[in-house]
Amino acid sequence: MPEPVATGTVLAFDFGEKRIGVAVGEWQLLQAHPLTTLHGEANAERFAAIAALIREWQPTSLVVGRPLALDGTPHAMTARCTRFANQLRGRFGLRVDYAEERLSSCAAQECLHAAGHDTRRAKRHLDAVAAQIILQGYFDGMAEAGHGHL
Repeated sequence: MPEPVATGTVLAFDFGEKRIGVAVGEWQLLQAHPLTTLHGEANAERFAAIAALIREWQPTSLVVGRPLALDGTPHAMTARCTRFANQLRGRFGLRVDYAEERLSSCAAQECLHAAGHDTRRAKRHLDAVAAQIILQGYFDGMAEAGHGHL
């Protein structure tokens, strides 16, 4: 795999069939932040919303959470996420990397509850916080590998 573009903005996606969590981060800071959750199952709707985010944030690359079973094997959702990443690459011409996402939704739920969000309020932010956790894990892994910089 070629080295990541270690400058500029990165948008990350926690892909789901009904919702897509989106996070944003900067290579210079190696810090991820929840951004939004895209709703709806229609591809045209989803990609129009993603196109608007790309116009607004001007990312240099994208990251898609890649779900695997706890034993590391791919499953049905892995293929859907791979297809989504390929569509992003094809539509927007940006570099798209994968990041570990096992248990990101559980970690997001724990973070939101620890921050005092009740279950109903936490659900509204869950996917965006899961995307933040995915992106932060990606940044941390790149920094450890010597690809990022402060």
